[in-house]
Amino acid sequence: MPNLLAMSFEGILAPSFELRCLDPGRRPPDGWGVGFYPGEEPSTTVIKEYAPPAASLRRELVKAWQHLASSVVVVHIRKAQWGPLTDANTQPFVRSYAGRDWLFAHAGSLQIAPDVSGAVFEAVGQTDTERVFCLLMNRVAEKGWRRIADFDAEVVLGWLRELDGYGVLNIVWTDGLDLLAYADSQGGDGPDDGGLYLWRRFPPYNGKAFGDDDLVVDLFKRGISSHRGLVVCSAPLKQEGGGENWEAMRPGELIIARDGSVRKRVGGDRGPSTVRTRGKAGPPGQAEPRRYLVRHSTSYRYETPVERSVHLLRLTPATDRLQRLVKHELQVSVEGRSRDYDDVFGNRCRRLLFETPWSELKLHSESIVDVVDTDPLQYRPLRARARFPLVWMPWQHQMLNPYLLTPEMPESQLHSLTDYAMSFVRRNDSDLLETLLDINQTIFQEYEYKQGATTVHTSAYDVFENRRGVCQDFTNLFIALARLLGLPARYVCGYIFTGPKRPAPSAPPLISTSTPAAARNATGAASEPSVNTNTLQSEASHAWVQLYLPELGWIGFDPTNGVVTQTDHVRVAVGRNYLDATPTSGTIYVGGGGETLKVDVKVELIE
Repeated sequence: MPNLLAMSFEGILAPSFELRCLDPGRRPPDGWGVGFYPGEEPSTTVIKEYAPPAASLRRELVKAWQHLASSVVVVHIRKAQWGPLTDANTQPFVRSYAGRDWLFAHAGSLQIAPDVSGAVFEAVGQTDTERVFCLLMNRVAEKGWRRIADFDAEVVLGWLRELDGYGVLNIVWTDGLDLLAYADSQGGDGPDDGGLYLWRRFPPYNGKAFGDDDLVVDLFKRGISSHRGLVVCSAPLKQEGGGENWEAMRPGELIIARDGSVRKRVGGDRGPSTVRTRGKAGPPGQAEPRRYLVRHSTSYRYETPVERSVHLLRLTPATDRLQRLVKHELQVSVEGRSRDYDDVFGNRCRRLLFETPWSELKLHSESIVDVVDTDPLQYRPLRARARFPLVWMPWQHQMLNPYLLTPEMPESQLHSLTDYAMSFVRRNDSDLLETLLDINQTIFQEYEYKQGATTVHTSAYDVFENRRGVCQDFTNLFIALARLLGLPARYVCGYIFTGPKRPAPSAPPLISTSTPAAARNATGAASEPSVNTNTLQSEASHAWVQLYLPELGWIGFDPTNGVVTQTDHVRVAVGRNYLDATPTSGTIYVGGGGETLKVDVKVELIE
């Protein structure tokens, strides 16, 4: 039986707890309790029961009560060693401080109860746990800390090391925002005197509950979105069908988690860990200007000749203050009429009309581009409107409106994505830049790059739910999250330099008769060892997002590679979505049939 279980998830979680230890014929525990923060309010609700009967009504509440919905949940099942069986001695305990309710629960038993010093918090019951809780809260008040986020982790670790000298001390402690867990430095001999275990959970979950003969936790019975989470437990529980991945906390280790991510980790003998500590992602350093030769070849082949067709090409790299097109040439294998123009997004377009039959169309574009986006964030924090929520002037809102409209999808899915987006805002204390860097890194680290797993019709919610896709999918997800946060976002199509494949000549011919090499092999890895870390891209072109930041303008974020775009990225087209920026598109009016499409891209650095 797990004595203690706590969960921290991104967004609101609505779990179902089945207390099988209260089944008829079973020996019930001495008490149990579930604490949570309904609707992420600062106040907590605690459902608890001492000496519970088998036909417990409260037991049914924690299985299906609609108000049991929170991003932080603490569960305790008591085996009494201190004090009588009363409500006052049943965990988890709660105290109000600094405008929030704080929850505390303890697995293990102390040999000596510590003296509670301080005039602010006093114990109501007789347990060692409540005395420890009040002692810690008094020390927090003396320090003037108002949130767990304010804690000096090393100082708190010293307090807990001092206290676990009295006996076994495995605790969880939360203010509803952050979850602190501490594993006893020595452990004990009793069944509940071990340490604590961590399980970092990632969607998709496939509807599998986890638990043991006494407690079953179902995250799906009452409906769940694809939230990442961290589970802390005094005993590793089994998941239906297997697949659980528990990691024992090291003796004397303290962690602080928020929204399912471990933010701080101190104490213990910290070696390799399966639970990654997420620090704040910093802005990029300064890059060097670069000149590239870009070759882009596309071939269409049809079983039946095409007699009349129209094609739209966006293959000319952009020119602005951060990127300069030195030279561009385009070869088209089929004779026809053409017209160049700039679309409403400022993209250079070429429209082709073919009225003579053809079975194969080859397009070959070559460009020389200078990229000088060396310091996109200008080595300084954002000065104006650097925190959420952002407020735009009416004329700004009017100009940016196309990039603020979220993609159409069911309202329930929009709510889930909004909760997901807001989890990043909360854990970064509403800081604009840190939130965006966190989203960028999270998609890079936690979503699987898998070709063929999605289509052009895959929605941002589908990507969020299944946690896999390619660059277009990760870009669409980032765009949806940014727009839900009131931040203008646009889709960018272009190219990415993944490292030298072979030296490019200093003055290459723009149109070559050689066949361009593919930038990636069939496995999705770079075909040659790369000197850069951003090696993920599609075989055709690459996609990323640009966000409009106050006083900085459009800044590129590449969630596929977890970077802020600099001189590795060559922009070609932008728009509200993929359809506005796709490199090639067209309509066949007469003829056609089975289509074979081949695309080759090569980006070379010109020294």
